[in-house]
Amino acid sequence: MSELPRPAQTRRRRAASVTLALLGLLIAPAALPSAAAPRLTAGPRSAPTTIVPPGGTASLAGYAIRPAAEVSDTATAVSTPGYATAGWHRAGPRSTVLAALVADGTHPDPFYSTDQQRIPRDDFAGPWWYRSDFAVPDTSERTSLDFSGVVSAADVYVNGRQVASAAGVAGMYTRHELDITGLVRAGTNTVAFRIQPNDPRKHLTLGWLDWLQPPPDANMGIVRDVLVHRRGSVSLHDAHVVTSLHVPSPVGAATASTPAPADLTVKARVRNDSPNTTTATVTAAIGGTGIVLREDVTLRARETRTLVFAPNRHPRLRLARPALWWPAGMGPQNLYELRLTATVAGHRSDSVRHSFGIRDVRAPLDSAGARRYTINGRPLLIRGAGWSADQLLRWDTTAAEDRIKAALDAGLNTFRLEGHIEPDEFFDLADRHGMLMLPGWECCDKWEGQVNPTGTGEKWNAADRLIARASMAAEAARLRDHPSILSFLIGSDFAPDAQTERDYLDALRAADWPTPVIPAASAVTTALSGPSGMRMTGPYDWVPPSYWYDKREGGATGFNSETSAGPSIPTLDTLRRTLSPAELETLWKSPAAPQYHRSPSRTFNTLKLFNEALAHRYGAPRSLSDYVAKAQLGQYENVRAQFEAYARNATDRTAPSTGLIYWMFNSGWTSLHWQLVDRYLDQGGAYYGAKKANEPLHIQYSYDDRTVAVVNRRAAAASGLTARVSLFDTAGTSLYDRTVRGLRVGGDGATTTVVTVPAVVTASGRPDSTYLARLTLTDSAGREVSRNVYWLSTRPDVLDYDAGDWWHTPTTSYGDLTGLNSLAAATVTATARTTRHAGSVSTTTVTLRNTGHGNTPALLTDLHLVDGRGAPVLPVRWSDNQISLWPGESAVLTAEHRTTGPAGGTLRVRISGWNTHTTNITPSSR
Repeated sequence: MSELPRPAQTRRRRAASVTLALLGLLIAPAALPSAAAPRLTAGPRSAPTTIVPPGGTASLAGYAIRPAAEVSDTATAVSTPGYATAGWHRAGPRSTVLAALVADGTHPDPFYSTDQQRIPRDDFAGPWWYRSDFAVPDTSERTSLDFSGVVSAADVYVNGRQVASAAGVAGMYTRHELDITGLVRAGTNTVAFRIQPNDPRKHLTLGWLDWLQPPPDANMGIVRDVLVHRRGSVSLHDAHVVTSLHVPSPVGAATASTPAPADLTVKARVRNDSPNTTTATVTAAIGGTGIVLREDVTLRARETRTLVFAPNRHPRLRLARPALWWPAGMGPQNLYELRLTATVAGHRSDSVRHSFGIRDVRAPLDSAGARRYTINGRPLLIRGAGWSADQLLRWDTTAAEDRIKAALDAGLNTFRLEGHIEPDEFFDLADRHGMLMLPGWECCDKWEGQVNPTGTGEKWNAADRLIARASMAAEAARLRDHPSILSFLIGSDFAPDAQTERDYLDALRAADWPTPVIPAASAVTTALSGPSGMRMTGPYDWVPPSYWYDKREGGATGFNSETSAGPSIPTLDTLRRTLSPAELETLWKSPAAPQYHRSPSRTFNTLKLFNEALAHRYGAPRSLSDYVAKAQLGQYENVRAQFEAYARNATDRTAPSTGLIYWMFNSGWTSLHWQLVDRYLDQGGAYYGAKKANEPLHIQYSYDDRTVAVVNRRAAAASGLTARVSLFDTAGTSLYDRTVRGLRVGGDGATTTVVTVPAVVTASGRPDSTYLARLTLTDSAGREVSRNVYWLSTRPDVLDYDAGDWWHTPTTSYGDLTGLNSLAAATVTATARTTRHAGSVSTTTVTLRNTGHGNTPALLTDLHLVDGRGAPVLPVRWSDNQISLWPGESAVLTAEHRTTGPAGGTLRVRISGWNTHTTNITPSSR
């Protein structure tokens, strides 16, 4: 894929992200393991028959798949029960073609080295058959197929008859309900999809552009559940709850303990599928409230009517003290359940149930024109990152939950999903854990074909417009009741044209969309939506930590919808699972060489800028391990500075920062590019830099004016704090030491300045040398609540903003951190104990001590849980990690992990660091 030029006004780099929107509740036997590595197991020996109970709903359990070119029989034959599928491949209920072929061993693991290039693209140039059976005991009820997630389009057949064409079943996000009552027989029935190839330039589906090497099949397949419904004569559709929270004034008056009153309105469409006039009783129950409401509805033959339970007719829907839903860290994640049932003549005809939350989201523009969010009346600084689905669109609920927990543990509160909108389970997890979501359409391919002059997408025709509107309507209806949804971005790099914007907004209004709609993630203004209040200024490649403090380009002001310093080198453990030995040599020996695991883009396919900065600032790498160690230092300081700058500037009086989306949180495959965590959920400098910066109560240093500040993200103010700031040269000599007592800082992101450190520090008598800053914050009881260590240079990094482009700002002179190479070796000792809890969770507690003499710290000391072979035990959540301790100092760190026997022997703790030898200890257990 060739790199495309980007217009200067967008300063933008990419194409789309991916996430899928799945309708069902059943989980595929996914190819992702809970620890996030690709689980490439063989599929079932035969496609199972799905049993659909009376009055129930079931997802098709899997498919037999085969290229249509290899099937000489007619579509009628293929879709007839009993058709032989010997020699066909097996696929799960949500599967792309390639995901199935990798699972059954037909093609190699595409995540290692360049093995993906061994997969022939010609295998996916034509249609593929997806065939599945379901069984019903009788034909007394109405039966329908309900699905979305077809990539890119499909002809649909049931029991030898075509029920839909590819012209009608097109677009990944469109939802289709097909009444197949007249075709269904008692016993086994067959559904067959003839799936058309995907091309994101031509179809309103998804693509990857410069995120990763795109899969050879372009994700063709069925990636959401296909549901078979059995109902009575009256059915329920589009059930949802509209919540209205009466947010008090002033802002911040509502709390988790003193919520505002709320009104609930329950809506649903009731449809009579019979040829006779029918009266149905519809019952609405809201779990946890005792609210049960009933109404009789008389419908003519085939009539559909919208039923509304409103507070003006049902006063019980006015809640005086609702249990509000809050993002993690702001309050509890309270959820209610709506249960809606339709009965005819005393017998259940249909029922639906789903959860919802009560919360109020607002996002006005501040005086500087930036989008500023509040939730339930309280201010909210968006600390987010971009989310990526799996490259093969495989779904695993446990793996997704592990990632959400890791993001929350790093202090993030939001994921941006640029296209690639994940299945229902993903948003259920977000609701339960308190992770906010910013879904929206993607950039640069067909989705922006009308408006992006430098993108790859084709222009739209009339059919495309219908697909786009149907996609918006379907996703709005699916997402609206999830309290984790913060907004919907109807554009990414470019806003939609006027007609498309109107179509989108009409669809959102029709769905009772409850949160702000943003016209684009870039700085645009549209006639209907007004200013976006966001900007997309990058950068997307390396810049120094000081960059983030300057209020221009990507610096800490306003709402930056995607930005980071680009490359993210994973841990050495992950690199060895990702690259071949020859590629590992190239990684550190050839700094300008193309890297297959970075990006297909010619702008981002090397690590040249990153490697040059690393060599200038830390010294040329001496080995692979030295390169990786320096990369972790560089990534830690850069990511930390990015989040810290946005946190500090959130309270500025002029042009404050209101939101940050780090680009990105994760990658869809094994990557060297745009990630805080790697494919296997191992955590290195980038992750721990974010975790440190986003501590609830945090002390930090500012690269621009050398101030030290305390940021408090908790709701309540903190007082009686003591801050200590100490500066040292690399020989351990004390250069500055200041203690400030009696500090107070307000809540909800408030900041207080502690001290300004000296403007000039001469370390070891040399003008361009490295020095260290140790910042500690203790509470009124003397407990350390925040520790933060910086490695700094008396020589600044110098940026040339005039020579900048859409993806980075050049550095003309680098800071000198090479003094770290002369740090004396530090001695670290540790003890550890593992405690097994009820269920499947264990905690390993490590007490770490710097037992050395003198005044040299153990810099960036890293703890890893490993098995007997030295491989990381993942996932794991550390209370803190990559910490720096001076002689005589100690820290107690805890790791939460699953209770499983590690492969290769006993669980161990591996201890390593910048200037410490690697050691392993075996925890005791209890």
